[in-house]
Amino acid sequence: MAQRVLVVEDEPAISESVSYALKRDGFEVDCADSLGAAETLLGNAELIILDLMLPDGSGFDLIGQLRRDGNLTPIIVLSSRDGEADRVAALETGADDYVAKPFSPREVVARVRAVLRRAATEPEPPSKTSRALALCVDEETRRAEVGGRALELTRVEFDLLSCMLQSPGRVYTRAQLIDRVWGDGFAITDRTVDSHIKSLRKKVAGADADPHLIETVRGVGYRVSESQSA
Repeated sequence: MAQRVLVVEDEPAISESVSYALKRDGFEVDCADSLGAAETLLGNAELIILDLMLPDGSGFDLIGQLRRDGNLTPIIVLSSRDGEADRVAALETGADDYVAKPFSPREVVARVRAVLRRAATEPEPPSKTSRALALCVDEETRRAEVGGRALELTRVEFDLLSCMLQSPGRVYTRAQLIDRVWGDGFAITDRTVDSHIKSLRKKVAGADADPHLIETVRGVGYRVSESQSA
């Protein structure tokens, strides 16, 4: 059965070219030119292609609302803004990939396949809850805590923490974290990983916990500390 993609884009030429490329590759496609129109089609979508600048609001609002509601439908952002800050903001909000305009429709189809493939092949966690020290994540509800206090994490922050909590004390290189959290085909730099880790530590500190529970191993990468266990 063909997978269904929702294209949320208010420029007809872009919407039509992306839709045509997806249909030619075997996908079923719904199109919406506004956030309001998209809301009625979200339930059928297995992946969303989303423009950030829409007539009735920002695509960021839709990403944030879906993630707060626990909707993990993969999202690929299309944007005319190609700065690193914009990419990081979209990924931190909960997007799974970011494609800057102008782009090739064939590239978008390739990104769609890569994101869907990663979503379908992500391994099941070894147990419902992974724990280390004061940090705790629940894979099923995607909730995180430190010292019993809830952490409001983005999708990327949660996935980074969950990855490191699988093996407390193990050092994960930035390349390994990129591969496990973003997968192949993503233009993610080491600085992007560093930015997410910095934000994660800030939220841990905001919950009155030690931000150094997440340690930097200079010249290598990051790990969840074992040295502070009770």
